[in-house]
Amino acid sequence: MKAGSIFLSLSSAILAVFPCVAADEPDPSVLTIDRIFVKNEFSTKGYSHKWLSEGAEYTRLERAKGGGMDVVRYDARTGTKEKQIMVPASDLIPAGGTVPLKIESYSWSKDRSLLLIYTNSKRVWRTQSRGDYWILDRASSVLRQLGGDAPASTMMFAKIAPDNSHVAYVRERNIYVENLLDQTISKLTNTREGIINGSFDWVYEEELGIRDGFRWSPDSQSIAYWQLDESQVKKHTMIDNLSGLYPKTIEFGYPKVGQRNSHCRIGVVRLENAKTRWMRIPGDARNHYLARMEWATNSKELSIQQLNRLQNTNRVVMATAANGAVRSVLTERDDAWVNVNSELRWIEDGKRFTWMSERDGWRHIYLADRRGTKSGQVTRGKFDVIALQHVDEEKKLIYFTASPDNPAERYLYRVGFDGKKMHRVTPDKDKAGKRGSHSYSISADGSRAFVTSSNVDALPTIRLVSLPDHKQLELVENNKGARKKFAKLRRKPAEFVYLDIGGPQQLHARVLSPPKYNPKRKYPLLVYVYGEPAGQTVRDSWGRTSHLWHLMLAQKGYFVVTIDNRGTAAPRGRDWRKSIYRKVGIDAPRQQADAIKQLLKDRPYLDADRIGVWGWSGGGSMSLNAIFKFPELYRTAMAVAPVPNQRHYDTIYQERYMGLPGDNVEGYREGSPIHFAQNLKGNLLIVHGTGDDNCHYQTFEKLVDRLIHHNKPFTMMAYPNRTHSIREGRNTTRHLFSLMTGFLTQHLPAGAR
Repeated sequence: MKAGSIFLSLSSAILAVFPCVAADEPDPSVLTIDRIFVKNEFSTKGYSHKWLSEGAEYTRLERAKGGGMDVVRYDARTGTKEKQIMVPASDLIPAGGTVPLKIESYSWSKDRSLLLIYTNSKRVWRTQSRGDYWILDRASSVLRQLGGDAPASTMMFAKIAPDNSHVAYVRERNIYVENLLDQTISKLTNTREGIINGSFDWVYEEELGIRDGFRWSPDSQSIAYWQLDESQVKKHTMIDNLSGLYPKTIEFGYPKVGQRNSHCRIGVVRLENAKTRWMRIPGDARNHYLARMEWATNSKELSIQQLNRLQNTNRVVMATAANGAVRSVLTERDDAWVNVNSELRWIEDGKRFTWMSERDGWRHIYLADRRGTKSGQVTRGKFDVIALQHVDEEKKLIYFTASPDNPAERYLYRVGFDGKKMHRVTPDKDKAGKRGSHSYSISADGSRAFVTSSNVDALPTIRLVSLPDHKQLELVENNKGARKKFAKLRRKPAEFVYLDIGGPQQLHARVLSPPKYNPKRKYPLLVYVYGEPAGQTVRDSWGRTSHLWHLMLAQKGYFVVTIDNRGTAAPRGRDWRKSIYRKVGIDAPRQQADAIKQLLKDRPYLDADRIGVWGWSGGGSMSLNAIFKFPELYRTAMAVAPVPNQRHYDTIYQERYMGLPGDNVEGYREGSPIHFAQNLKGNLLIVHGTGDDNCHYQTFEKLVDRLIHHNKPFTMMAYPNRTHSIREGRNTTRHLFSLMTGFLTQHLPAGAR
C-alpha cells in the first residue's frame, strides 16, 4: 500500500466541503487552501539536466526565442555561464509543420550524433509511458517519426542501439526494431492473449519498480528481454461511469495475496533471425520473481536477480546468452525479507560489482566477485548506507548518502574501495544550513555534482559543487520568490523529538506547533501517519503541499505530529526495519498510541479529548487501525485510499512483509482494520477514488458494508474515476483538502480551550 459523496446528513456535507473555499485571505502571513493548492504560491523550481556518459558535461531543455525548446549543452567545469545549443528548436519542426515537437523526454546516442525524442504521451498506470518517438540525425538535420504506420501513442521505451544502427521499442506487447538506414521494421517477438514482451504486468511495475523490459547487448546484435504470461492471473475490474452514456469496464491482471502470479522468464533474441534463447533459470516461474536483469559488461552474459516468492532470498545468477546456462554467484538471505538490489555497479572491467546487504545488522556496501568466490565489506559501523550514489573507478572512491546521527537527515559520504578513509563530503556547516537533507546528482567522471538542499523549515536550494572537496561553484536555484513568501508566514520552526515507549529504540517524531500558543491552555492534536515498511514520514526535508497544509492547520490552532514507529523505512538498522515482519497493522498502531500517550504526559497543553489521525494509502489503513483499535484515544480519523483488508492487496508487496496467507492467518486478520470496525466510537471520514488500480475501491465498499452492518455512523467520499493519487480532474486536490479541513473543523475543533 503506498499513500459522489454520501454523508449522514445534508448539513454535515455542507459543513465538510465549504469552510475553506472563501475569498482569498489577504494577510501574507496566513496560509489558505487556495494559496497552497490553487495559486501554488510556494511551488519550487528544480534544475532538470541529463549528464552525458563521459566527463562533466550535461544537456538540458531551454525555451527557444521562436517557441519550442532548444537542447543545450553545458560543461559543469565552467558552470552555467557558457552554453552550446546542440539542437535548436527549429531543427525539431516536422516536415510540413510550423511548430517544434513538444519534448517530453529525450536520449542521446553514445556519440551524440542521434537525438531520440519522446512526445504525445499517454498514461499507463503511474507514468506517461506510451507515446510517439522521433529521431533527429544531427549531421543531416533529418527529423523523422519512428514506428511506420503505428497508431499514435502506442510505442514504449524506445532505445538506440549502441552502434546507432537500429532503434528498438515495444508496441502492443511486442518488441520491434527499426533499421535507421533503410527504415525497415522487424518484429522480434510474437504475442498471444496474456503474453507481455518487453514490459511488465501491473504488480511487477508497481512493486518491483520496473517498466522498461528489454536491454540492448553492447555489440548491438541481440536484445535481452522479460516475457510475462498473465493468462492465468485473475482479473480485477473497475467501472468508468464518466466516459459515455453507458458504463465502461476496465479489466487488468492483479494477483492478490495468495493468488497465482504471472509466469516470468528472460530470453535473448538475435536480430539476424528473430530467434529467442530462453535462460534456464531454475525454480517455479510463477513463484519466483526475476526482479533485475542487465548485460554484465559484455554481450555474452546477463546478470539476473531472482527472488523467491517469500522474498527472503535474492539469488544473483550469471546467464550465458548463447545457450541459456546459468550459474549462481551470490545469494542474499534474511529471516524476514530482502530487498531487490538496484545499486549493482560493475567495476574493474566487470571483474567485481557493488552489492548492498544488511547481513551484519546494518545496510552496507560490499564488493562481490563475478566468479562468486568472495565478497568483501566496504562500509562498516552502526549506521545505514541509504543509497549508493556514484563509483569513481579512477580514484577508487564510492560516494553514498547516510546520516549516522539523525535518521531524518541525509548527507553525502565517500569511502575508498578498500573501506578506508570514510569521510563526510557534505560540510558540517553547509551554506544551506547545518541540518537537513541533501540529494546529489553526480557527473559521469565524479568531478561535479548538483546538490539540492532543504529542511522542513527551508525551501530547496540547488548548487553546483566540485567533488570531492564540495566547493560551491555556483548557486543554480534558490527559489527566491517562494522563499520570500514562506518567510512571511506566521509559524514556529518544526521540532524533532524522541519518544520513549520502552524497548530498545525510542521513536522519532516531528512536531508542528501553533505559532502562538498558551501552555496553560489545551490544544487539539492531529497525527499524520504512514507506519508501513515502504516509507518514512519523519524527514527533515521540504515537504511541499502536504507540509504546507499541516502548517495551515497549525496556524488554525492544531498541533500536528508525525511519528515513525518501528518497522518504517528509517535508516536505523536492520532490526528496526524488520521488526514489523508478519505484523503489519498490528505493532505499529500500538506503538503510535503509546507514543501519543507519552506526548500527552510530556506536553500537558495537548488536549486528550481532541486527538485525530489521518493518512493516505498504508497511512489510511493505519488511521483505520488507530481509531478502531484505540477508540478511547482517537476521537477523529480521516483515511484516504486505504486497504481495509490486507488479503485484497497484491502478492509482491503484502507477502514480502506478511508472509504467505496460509502461514500467517492470524497476522493477516489482526493487521486488517476491517475486522475491528465494530469498535468505532469517534468520527470517521473515509475517502477513495473509484478508479484506484492500486488500493481498490472494492475494499472501500467492503468497509462501508461492514460499518453499516455494525450500525456505525461515518462519512464517506468517493471521487469518480480518480486513481490512487486522487488528483485527476479540475479542482480535485483542492476539493479533497477542503473536505478534510472542514471535517476537522467540525469534529476536532481548532484552538485553545
